[in-house]
Amino acid sequence: MQTDTVIDVSAEEFDFAALLEESLAGSQIERGDIVSGTVLSIDSQGLIVDVGWKQDGIVTRNDIERMGMSPFDFELETEIDVAIVRLNDKEGNLVLSASQARQNEDWKQAEAIMNTEEVWRGEITDANKGGLIMPFGHLRGFIPASHVVDLPRGLNEDDRLTYLQKLVGEEIGVKVIEVNRKRRRLVFSQRDAEQENRSARKEALLSELGEGSTRKGVVSGLCDFGAFVDLGGADGLVHISELAWHRVRHPSEVVNIGDKVEVYILHLDDQGKRIGLSLKRLQPNPWALVDEMYHIGQLVEGTISRVEPFGAFISLNPGIEALLHVSQMSKNPEEDPIRHLYEGQKLLMRIISIESDKQRLGLSLTEVTNAELEQWEERQQEEIAAAVAEAEAQAEAEEQAEVHA
Repeated sequence: MQTDTVIDVSAEEFDFAALLEESLAGSQIERGDIVSGTVLSIDSQGLIVDVGWKQDGIVTRNDIERMGMSPFDFELETEIDVAIVRLNDKEGNLVLSASQARQNEDWKQAEAIMNTEEVWRGEITDANKGGLIMPFGHLRGFIPASHVVDLPRGLNEDDRLTYLQKLVGEEIGVKVIEVNRKRRRLVFSQRDAEQENRSARKEALLSELGEGSTRKGVVSGLCDFGAFVDLGGADGLVHISELAWHRVRHPSEVVNIGDKVEVYILHLDDQGKRIGLSLKRLQPNPWALVDEMYHIGQLVEGTISRVEPFGAFISLNPGIEALLHVSQMSKNPEEDPIRHLYEGQKLLMRIISIESDKQRLGLSLTEVTNAELEQWEERQQEEIAAAVAEAEAQAEAEEQAEVHA
């Protein structure tokens, strides 16, 4: 009889141990988990909370004060949500956080915003060398400097911090690009939000624009082949050939970044979303005045704007470029006349051909007589002497004014 009884007790103990092990296995918790617990004890140091694990956890007073509360704002036997901070600290305690659990809804909202890719607006409250700080409910979000719109490139750390600090207090739109609860990382991007906003504005702008219309904008960038103009939602390109009626070597000769300009809409590429613009189409075409201002055989004074192996381009009023071909530079076939020419040089030439419909005007040095050239050079010397005398007189007058002052 005793033997049978012992066997039965051992079986019961075995079953109970198995059930306990199974129960504990099903209640495993990990760092970062949000769980519900029951308040077992309250004192000035914090709370003791039962979370259904092998030991009770503690919520420190500091953690509670982060929520603007004290431990005595809680009641015994009430349920609260807590986050698992550490399973085993130096003293073997299970450390919990009520403040982190309260942030759980903010984490959920951040994840929802990231999944829907919507733009969220918030205020910048702080800045450091790495980027900007933006609160999100009870969380602190971070905008890396690389995701800040219009941050100048090439700044050293101090200058970058100075620039970022100027943004504190501004409200901006951002996209959520990373949510990591366990690492407590919430990362925003102003750049991604701006790209989406700009895309939407561009769609709206394209629906408003029409070829042949005009629009005001601001020069936003320069490159070798033209100038970009911000039309208030999208950038259009003014090709270098459309900047002016005369030849332009670089867009900076005509416009600068930040200039407010009025542009002509040349063409719209709906498929590529490209906008072609022109500045010169809103200016009088100087070639329309050529037949009234010039005639074949006329002596003209012009300035070399560009020298090429085949000749030189000459700037004439009112903003046209004529061609002085190399064959019209010297009567000596063995001479290389190009080597005597340079940009900015003034010359006296005779018009030998006019084709205003093709925007061509031909000039010649060889058709100018020696007498005409001598008279012109004398006038040049007289003008130079007069300019020097005027400058000296101006300098003397300024010197006298300083003496009397």
